[in-house]
Amino acid sequence: MRTLRIRTLAGVFAVALVLSWSVAHLWDTFGTLPGVPVAAPIVLALIAVSLYATALSLRSRLRAQRERRPGAKGVDPLAAARSVVFGQSSALVAALVAGLYGGAGVYLAMYKLDMDPRREQAVYAGFTVLAAVGVIAAAIFLERVCKLPEDDDTPQPRVHRPHQHNR
Repeated sequence: MRTLRIRTLAGVFAVALVLSWSVAHLWDTFGTLPGVPVAAPIVLALIAVSLYATALSLRSRLRAQRERRPGAKGVDPLAAARSVVFGQSSALVAALVAGLYGGAGVYLAMYKLDMDPRREQAVYAGFTVLAAVGVIAAAIFLERVCKLPEDDDTPQPRVHRPHQHNR
């Protein structure tokens, strides 16, 4: 499984930010710009807390398993892998959402802060970006917790030797 790449997340964020700002500008010239839902930062914050709690739980269980504590619960490798995949997909979606709401928030901050409802929308967009950053941080932490330690003594490649028959 490949690890999350910050460059990929930053690229998704940047492209979504530019597109969102452009669409918000275009949309506002032809009609009313849709609002930022109040639930957006709340949902992202709940996902971040869930990922962080999963990472802490797995870290303590892995530590107990490594230290061979009596009664330590083992970690199912498949469950850990599923957690990491959920974290990675959440981080990608969070980068996209942060870009979308970030672009809308930047547009609102540049042109619409004189109106109270739009100022509130810019604040909600900012909180959504912050919550999305929390999801990304929690996903990276979860990934680091579940990463297998590197073997210091890597086995040497085996040389194929043909069988010798004694006659």
